[in-house]
Amino acid sequence: MTDIGVIGAGAMGTAISQSIAENADNLFLYARKEEICDEINSSHYNSQYYPNLKLKENIIGINDYDKLKDVDIVFLCIPSSTVRQVTGELNNIISKDCVIVTTAKGIEANSNKRMTEVIEEVTGRPAVALSGPNIASEMAKNLSTATTIACSNEDYLNSVKNVLKTKKFKVNANTDVIGTEFCGIVKNVLAISQGICEGLDINDNARFALFTKSYSEVKEIIEALGGKRDTVDDYCGFGDIITASTLSVSRNHTLGVLYGQGIVVDEQSSGILFEGRNTTVIMKGICEKYGLDSLTVDFVYEVIVDKENPRLAFNKFWDGL
Repeated sequence: MTDIGVIGAGAMGTAISQSIAENADNLFLYARKEEICDEINSSHYNSQYYPNLKLKENIIGINDYDKLKDVDIVFLCIPSSTVRQVTGELNNIISKDCVIVTTAKGIEANSNKRMTEVIEEVTGRPAVALSGPNIASEMAKNLSTATTIACSNEDYLNSVKNVLKTKKFKVNANTDVIGTEFCGIVKNVLAISQGICEGLDINDNARFALFTKSYSEVKEIIEALGGKRDTVDDYCGFGDIITASTLSVSRNHTLGVLYGQGIVVDEQSSGILFEGRNTTVIMKGICEKYGLDSLTVDFVYEVIVDKENPRLAFNKFWDGL
């Protein structure tokens, strides 16, 4: 058994805590708001996210990073935009042997670095990427789920896998960090593309014909970036892409639906973060840099960034098949 830290008492952080608490002696769940910590410790509920779910007894709410100085593994369940800052603060507290796991799927805006690259740059140690078709509400209820973890350090992989896996939680581990992380990044673009098609009320035959092309393009992109094509067939790839592209729980799928219906979303005023928009811009640049032709990236870029008519953009996508 071991002591585990989880940064972020939101939907995913709370869900992971509940899912893996049985594999921990103590699980310290960090929340920015003291009232959330107080509620977790007094009643074992996080009513802001799961009002009907009683948390396991060994989940301890904390509001101070110093409580994490002796943990063996720490999970970062935070937005990609905050990973560098939080990791820098943690690096002065956690032990040199503590394994850092990131659940954030994204690229740092200014550097275009993956999350594990950011963490290694700050801490000098490799990090473990966790990526899969992981719906937080299902994980919190201890429903069957599966995920992929990736790291260049196989000892770290084994430690994290032992903490994550339960009878209901299946874990695949690999050393293809590039492929695993970019699956979680590119999937946002595919989710938007399928959402646009849904918003346009495109028939299912056509939608999934486009999806077939999109999935093939992901493999080309991953391979060009130094990842492995086979990784795209794992939970972090196919499983996560299907989840994000077809289910309403995906924010980026919803963003695509709105644009397909001709509704332009002002993220700043709405307060809703759609990472797929920034991802699309970054992926467009990557495709141009590596000389890759991606009908999917072009389609989404034209609709979301260039504000082209989604029906005309779809016709161009269809004609390119």
